[in-house]
Amino acid sequence: MSVFMTLRIAIKALGRNKMRTALTMLGMIIGVAAVIAMVALGSGAQAQIEEQIKQSGTNLIMVMPGNFSSGGVRMGFGNSPTLKPEDATALRDVPGVQYVSATTQTRVQLVAGNQNWSTQVQGVDVDFPNIRLWTVKYGSWFGDQDVRAASKVIVLGASVANTLYGEGVDPTGQVLRVKNQPFTIVGVMAPKGQSSMGQDQDDTAFAPYTTIMKKLSGNQSIGGISISTASADDVLDATERVKAVLRERHKIGPGMDDDFTARTLEDMAATRTEMTRTMTSLLASIAGVSLLVGGIGIMNIMLVSVTERTREIGLRLAIGARGRDVLLQFLVEAVVISMFGGGIGIALGYGLSWGVKTFMEWPALVPLNAVFVAVGFAAIVGVFFGFYPARKAAGLDPIEALRFE
Repeated sequence: MSVFMTLRIAIKALGRNKMRTALTMLGMIIGVAAVIAMVALGSGAQAQIEEQIKQSGTNLIMVMPGNFSSGGVRMGFGNSPTLKPEDATALRDVPGVQYVSATTQTRVQLVAGNQNWSTQVQGVDVDFPNIRLWTVKYGSWFGDQDVRAASKVIVLGASVANTLYGEGVDPTGQVLRVKNQPFTIVGVMAPKGQSSMGQDQDDTAFAPYTTIMKKLSGNQSIGGISISTASADDVLDATERVKAVLRERHKIGPGMDDDFTARTLEDMAATRTEMTRTMTSLLASIAGVSLLVGGIGIMNIMLVSVTERTREIGLRLAIGARGRDVLLQFLVEAVVISMFGGGIGIALGYGLSWGVKTFMEWPALVPLNAVFVAVGFAAIVGVFFGFYPARKAAGLDPIEALRFE
């Protein structure tokens, strides 16, 4: 008997009991939909984390002051003014390093006309936008001359500009007061949104670090150094070279603790991605239990079907059907139930993912491999749980089957 004829008979047999067939499919539908939805949510969260890390600077190395011991007490970073502007200058010549920016910051009140706003003003260098992959929406970034001269120029974040001047207004060229000192606005950064920790990255302003040190904070040291390498492959080697240069400049001997901390975002990105991947696998595994339950339901119904159709099986065997024909017949019926249920489950899974993404604003990304795995698993479940009932049907004795009431 041809495969096409076997398939046709299988569909006709399943159509005799539409309600039972639909209920049997339900377990497979829910299982496949749950797997796809869970994987979509996990993949979306993972993609969001990776994008946020990328926006922070994929090849970023952060050098912070501190990390030393005093009287047996280990101090964390930021507890000692150990970094100088000259350190940042020296790191520009380190192999693998592409951009370097000294950083410092202070929190001040910005006043523009009758509007005011308390925010953090970051003192940075000309390379900072390249390190953070951040573009300027209005005006331009300040230049080397502004850094050398400690000019009173400032670049506003989008949230600060909108608060002081209104939505969609270009304040370039206007003057605002920073600690009662006039600063000229030379640019406004493009919106960057919230960070992975939920902080508004646009609620900030930028000025030359020399201006912050000399005219706002009065510090002689810098708060840190931001470094970007030419490629992600250079990060680890460049980090070690940066440490070596700073140890030499700070006259730190062998065996002595560093008086600075150099960290990369790669470790953070890898940790968060691994956590998300683990959670996705856990959720998909839990959803996979539904597939298992659906498979057991298929086997149960197929066993009932074999019992109900014993006389039919006996008649087929009596008129010349082979055992493998009967085996194939019931096996195809089990696979048809699985595949139809799997197909509906895929559509439902996509619908759930779209609904969560649209109405709950949760990132959802359905990878194609999840769809293939779900469909393949549905087919395997059909074959695995359908094989025993099919073999039982194929092993019936024709005489005993015809006598069955």
